[in-house]
Amino acid sequence: MKYLLLIGIVLLVAWLWRGNRRVDSESGQAGAGGTAVQQQEMIRCPICSVHFPRSDALPGPDGRLYCCAEHRARAEA
Repeated sequence: MKYLLLIGIVLLVAWLWRGNRRVDSESGQAGAGGTAVQQQEMIRCPICSVHFPRSDALPGPDGRLYCCAEHRARAEA
């Protein structure tokens, strides 16, 4: 009887531990390795239609955002 109780407690602890980890990963608090994950807005280059993070964008003279200097120069021409 005491072994059955011990197995039940171990299973309960494992279930609670897994549930806690699942909540952290679903909320975006921690990624692989426990590092914080920050979501970024993705935008599309008007020249090649590639999606990339807004933080990597290069602004053009017309106010549009481009993925690289070559595409920005092509839009100026």
